[in-house]
Amino acid sequence: MRVIVCGAGQVGYHIARQLSLENHDVTVIDSSEDNIRAVNEALDVQTIQGFASYPDIQEQANAGDANMLIAVTQSDEVNMVACQVAHSLFNVPTKLARVRNQSYLKPIWADLFSRDNMPIDVIISPELEVARAISRDLVVPGAFDTIPMVGGKVRVIGVRCNENCPVVNTPLRQLTGVFPDLHIVVVGIIRDGQTIVPSADERMLVGDDVYFVADNEHVPRAMTVFGHEERQARRIIIAGGGNVGVFLAQLVRDEHPGVNARIIEANREGAERAARRLPETTVINGNALEPSILEEAGVGVTEAIVAVTNDDETNILGSLLAKRHGAQRAIALVNNTNYSPLITTLGVDAVISPRAITASTILQHVRRGRISAVHSLGEHLGEMMEADILESSSLAGLPLREMDLPEGVMLGAIVRDDEVITPRSNTIVNKGDRVVMFVRPSAVREIERLFAVSLEFF
Repeated sequence: MRVIVCGAGQVGYHIARQLSLENHDVTVIDSSEDNIRAVNEALDVQTIQGFASYPDIQEQANAGDANMLIAVTQSDEVNMVACQVAHSLFNVPTKLARVRNQSYLKPIWADLFSRDNMPIDVIISPELEVARAISRDLVVPGAFDTIPMVGGKVRVIGVRCNENCPVVNTPLRQLTGVFPDLHIVVVGIIRDGQTIVPSADERMLVGDDVYFVADNEHVPRAMTVFGHEERQARRIIIAGGGNVGVFLAQLVRDEHPGVNARIIEANREGAERAARRLPETTVINGNALEPSILEEAGVGVTEAIVAVTNDDETNILGSLLAKRHGAQRAIALVNNTNYSPLITTLGVDAVISPRAITASTILQHVRRGRISAVHSLGEHLGEMMEADILESSSLAGLPLREMDLPEGVMLGAIVRDDEVITPRSNTIVNKGDRVVMFVRPSAVREIERLFAVSLEFF
């Protein structure tokens, strides 16, 4: 597939890198000479320096032959015009744009991006996507990542193995013997920054970050087995009253009945703006790094603090300070991925990466075949995919042990009608099933081919 990525910042670079590793034909456009140089030095892609919205620049990128244009520059207007040019002049079939300014995204203006006006197939709002990701994490206390799949029937959970984790040092093949009511599949273990697709003999160690797949009904039991029995948050503090903080407070109000959220915002105008948008929410004008402000927000009786200011250091330090003053759990938004390996060891329970979340949302629309959902796990660790088993599929009718799955792929769940099946070696996959699987980056293209729609099917 030929893809043009407009913008070589953190998100654009991440997407270009991922698509390049999957052997797609990628061209990156950016107006910054430094950004283009960084891409050229690290990635096997074509590059063009210039404004992505200029017709002659898109012509140089062979937009007429492109299957997709992904516009993620720092300017909403450049992103939107780039999509318009790609549609009107080069007939690019699929166009995605990152749009940050919420004025463009108000429901009253929903027709703006229709095919007859400014034809953008997918609008990505990073702040809203980040708020949704945090809202999902609040549902499962103790998890650092929570991904609902197959309409919420299945959840992918990321959890850390602490000293009190009962399953530490237990071979995975023995889990069902020790815990017969544990219906999960461990699909990935992150140890010392390396991802392991575990065999049946693999053991989980203290300090490991583990991803497992479970029937939504069995998640509380699974969290108990992993040593996490934290109470679900009923009182939370949101440090930062910008778009992410306001969106999160709105989601808490609408999707988490009984949960009370308070916002701390250092900028007075920002605090007043947040208070106008959230008249039912307490907004405190102050610095989240000041203990007196945290006490005013009720930190001593707070189950969780979520730090989503525009400053990484404020988010990290504010989270740690809040935990010291009584908050039970801390979630911090961090843009600089160099901090990530250090933060959880300091005591922050979950780290939110806007870059990874935005890239994951975009990559969902890149995948082909009968793959209906994609979620990236962290930075280059792999993806959770949801796909249908068609009548023409080579997997239909086979037990799991006989499937010729690519290396780096593990089946996590099978949904048949409304039943969630935890796959074992003798489990047979039927046509019409929907499967949830973990896929390493090196296996993505093979999985796309495996789940492609055969011409014989029609």
